[in-house]
Amino acid sequence: MSTPTFDQLLEAGCHFGHLKRKWNPAMAPYIFMERNGIHIIDLYKTAAKLDEAAAALKSIAKSGKKVLFVATKKQAKQVIADKAQSVGMPYVIERWPGGMLTNFPTIRKAVKKMASIDKMSKDGTFDNLSKREKLQISRQRAKLEKTLGSIADLNRLPSALFVVDVMKEHIAVAEANRLGIPVFAIVDTNSNPDNIDFVIPANDDASKSIDLILSTVCAAMTEGLEERKVEKADNDAAAAEAEAAPAPAPRQRRRVSRKEAAAEAPAEAPAAEVAPEAEAAE
Repeated sequence: MSTPTFDQLLEAGCHFGHLKRKWNPAMAPYIFMERNGIHIIDLYKTAAKLDEAAAALKSIAKSGKKVLFVATKKQAKQVIADKAQSVGMPYVIERWPGGMLTNFPTIRKAVKKMASIDKMSKDGTFDNLSKREKLQISRQRAKLEKTLGSIADLNRLPSALFVVDVMKEHIAVAEANRLGIPVFAIVDTNSNPDNIDFVIPANDDASKSIDLILSTVCAAMTEGLEERKVEKADNDAAAAEAEAAPAPAPRQRRRVSRKEAAAEAPAEAPAAEVAPEAEAAE
């Protein structure tokens, strides 16, 4: 797992914050200076926080849990989709469906509805419908696919949330905080980092900055997934060896004759002799 160097972060524009008049005072520890009315982010702290977040996400991926990536802003959509697909994680790049985490069973019903429509098209039921019904169902399927298609494999609540721009995705952050789900986020100088568990102070508007941070995070998650595969293969090999090993022969009991038992038994202690003083007393 490699962390981007200072020069790489600088070249990607991760240090550019927002205008000074739009800043959030809670971001003061991560601001290096102000130049031409724009806050400059301390890239040394960005590198340290990114390394910390990558290590935590690697551990989550290694344990086989899911991380939900969220970014609905234009410059982050495609980057999130590509990086999340590369590590096999769910993502949301369209409108965040309210209650997606806090009302997860209802979202799962919508996903099952999409699966049932697919089943209808495969078993021939779809062909028996009228043209108007086909059109309505097709539109419904397309709408569900656009909103929930990327989370079709998410059968349970995610173990973590990765957010780009916490101000735009404040509903997702609020739902995760309510359920106690840890939040990883790229936080700019105009955002509040108090509700974020793993803050990555960086520019959340530049596509290069987002791409660099997500590449680092997903590379760490890929390492975690590879380590999980290796451990699983080792465990399977050990289990196969244990099954193939011959079982130990049962121990046979030796029959012991009465004479042998008497010889092996401890001799009885001799009767205690009566002391002469006790005899005199009697």
